[in-house]
Formats: sequence, C-alpha cells, structure tokens
Amino acid sequence: MSIWKQLPKLAAALGLALALAGCGVNTIPTKDQAVKARWADVQAAYQRRNDLIPNLANTVAAYAKQEQTVLIQVTQARASATQVKVDASTITDPAKFKEFQDAQDKLSGVLGRLMAISENYPDLKSNQNFLALQAQLEGTENRIEIARRDYNSAVQDYNTELVTIPGSLWAATMYKSYKQATPFAASTAAQSAPVVSFPGATSTAPSPAPAAAQPGTKP
Repeated sequence: MSIWKQLPKLAAALGLALALAGCGVNTIPTKDQAVKARWADVQAAYQRRNDLIPNLANTVAAYAKQEQTVLIQVTQARASATQVKVDASTITDPAKFKEFQDAQDKLSGVLGRLMAISENYPDLKSNQNFLALQAQLEGTENRIEIARRDYNSAVQDYNTELVTIPGSLWAATMYKSYKQATPFAASTAAQSAPVVSFPGATSTAPSPAPAAAQPGTKP
C-alpha cells in the first residue's frame, strides 16, 4: 500500500494525539511523577541526616558520657525512624505517611536536645569534629526543610488537578487508580511559639493595662 494512502490515517492519529494532549489527558500522570520526584528528594535529605547521627552521637559521648539518657534517646529515635517502611505508596496512605512524619519529628526533637548539650561542655563545643558535624547537620536540616516545602508544593498542584476540571474528568475515567497525595503537616512543636529566655535577663513583656474604672467608682 502506498505511503500516500496512509497519510490521512497518520494525520488523523497525530491530530487525535495532539487533541488529547491539549485537553490535559497526560497532566495527572505528569504531576504524579513530579510528586514522586520531590518525595525522593525528601527521603534523600532524611537519609543524609540519618547517616550523620552515629558519628555525631559518638563525638558527643566522648565528651559527655554522663548524658546517657539523651544519647540513648537519639539512638532509639534513629532506629525507629529507619524502621518505618517507606515506598511510593506511602505518599497516598495518610496513616503510613503520618507514621513516617511522626518518627522523623521525634528524631528532630531529640537531636535538638543532643545539640543543646554542647552548651554545658566547652571542650565539646570547641571540638573541630563536632563543629564540622554541627555545620553538616544544620545544612541537612535546611535541605530537609526545602525538600518538604517543594514536596508540599507538588502535592498541592497534583491534588488540585484531581479535583478540578478537566483533571477530575480524567481522574473519573482513565486514572481511577490515582489517589490524592498526603502533604507534610506542621509538627505539634512547630505550632507552638518557642519560649526564649536568657540568664539574668528581665522580662520585656508589657504590663497588663489597668482595668477601666466602672461608673460610680473612684479611680
């Protein structure tokens, strides 16, 4: 059969493909892949932190052996965080996602207490290995924050596509297996304003205003 006779069919197939692309048939899987890519960034950032913890804990232990409680808490929290089963399905399973986030938030909390120990040990605070690890940990925490922010942005974009037209039409027909992704929520600690105090400092909070005098009473 002559190729010239095939041209109308080829043109029709190409036109159909372009029409489908133009109406967003590929948008949902494209945004889903973007969410998974950002999720991989989150996992990599947390893994980087997990890799730093053993060396950091050993360095602190060399100078602050009596701080066994915090050191044990860090070891246990790291073990719990690494034992949580995580894969691509975690994104769309709110229960599994919460388990992952809770484990990481708990580890963040005990790591904060571990770093605070250095204030009580001048030799540790000035140790070059500790300072290098501290800098690496701070950089990693920044990476985690950025990775979580980018992930949440991709999740919002993807979830919005699933519930708005024309995405919702494709979700109800061609992509029924696609579920909404779970974003990171602010931890309980992050929702409370931190209380900052310095030894010897006096409160700068304004005194409460005196109650207004009631009619018929003397000031």
